[in-house]
Amino acid sequence: MTDDQYDFESIAVGAGEERPRADTKDVVTPVHLSATFGLDAAGYPEEGYTYTRHGNPTRDRLEDRLADLSNAARVFAASSGMATVSTVCLSLLGPGDRVVAADSLFGGTKQLFDEFLTGFGVEVSYVDATDPENVADALGPSAELVWVESPTNPLLKLCDIEALGELSDEHGATLVVDNTFATPYAQRPLDLGADVSVLSTTKFVNGHTDSVGGAIAVADADLSEQFGFVLRDVMGAPLSPFDSYLVLRGLKTLPARMESHQRNATEVAAFLADHESVAAVNYPGLRSHPDHDLAARQMDNYGGVVTFEIDGDGAETRAFVEELDVFELAMSLGGVESLVEHTASMSAASLSPAERETAGIPDSLVRLSVGLESPDDLIPDLAAALDEV
Repeated sequence: MTDDQYDFESIAVGAGEERPRADTKDVVTPVHLSATFGLDAAGYPEEGYTYTRHGNPTRDRLEDRLADLSNAARVFAASSGMATVSTVCLSLLGPGDRVVAADSLFGGTKQLFDEFLTGFGVEVSYVDATDPENVADALGPSAELVWVESPTNPLLKLCDIEALGELSDEHGATLVVDNTFATPYAQRPLDLGADVSVLSTTKFVNGHTDSVGGAIAVADADLSEQFGFVLRDVMGAPLSPFDSYLVLRGLKTLPARMESHQRNATEVAAFLADHESVAAVNYPGLRSHPDHDLAARQMDNYGGVVTFEIDGDGAETRAFVEELDVFELAMSLGGVESLVEHTASMSAASLSPAERETAGIPDSLVRLSVGLESPDDLIPDLAAALDEV
């Protein structure tokens, strides 16, 4: 079941399920929890299953389905989003190599770049990747890797993936796009020219806040061999069978959930944009967003994350997030429930105050993961908390 035959929604529900099954005729892929598998003869077989770290039927079904949804030659499911970042970097980089990275990155990714890669002699250059010319100027003849997020975390800036793909090809660099916020439903970076797309399945792809994982989608099957070796043999970090089952289940409702996320987020963003206590709102679906036209061209859905700045200081902002009732104060995002965070003290806490200032993350910034509750409950919750502080 590929998108040559079926629409995205049908693939999300059925890809992989049509494979030959056991006599039980399971409609849903079962959880294969066995750590090891019996062999017909001594030796290491060229086909079939031997050990769950190397291959597992449940995880294989998930990887096949994500590959179909991402238009990828190969997908690898990993034990976390950061495991995907580490796998790609360890697979493609060595001492003396250079990375051109967007200056707006997830804190964990930036921490890995600054505190791990540089210790192995990898040079990282940060640029405002929303302007392709900045990337072109930084690439030069020697950069091996270009790393961007689109939309970015937490400011929801967009990069022109098609333009960056052309630049990367011209300079012989590999373009990696973190697609966590968009998901393959809203944006397929490989179709736009990226070589690799990574995401945290913990977020919207699973969508139920009960599984931690990640995925690497690769355009070139030859490139994928190194990723498989590093993820499974070197790091030993493939996704567990039970988490694979949970993500398979979550994928079935991804299209319906993303439509609801977008609908609710649009209403919430519009409310915040008109509120006198809000200094700025970031949401690609708003026409006021500087990258709205690019989002309309590059994405099929604007997502469920809204960030905004309160017209106040850090103490007032922390008081606001603690005052909310329907929105729960918690890390992460992308589940069916609405979450709120004070970004400076939570997901960006690993960054120094100077780094947060450079990244444009003030103490007054709030990140909302808008869930599937009624906007008639979400908006009054925000209004009451804003009035209180």
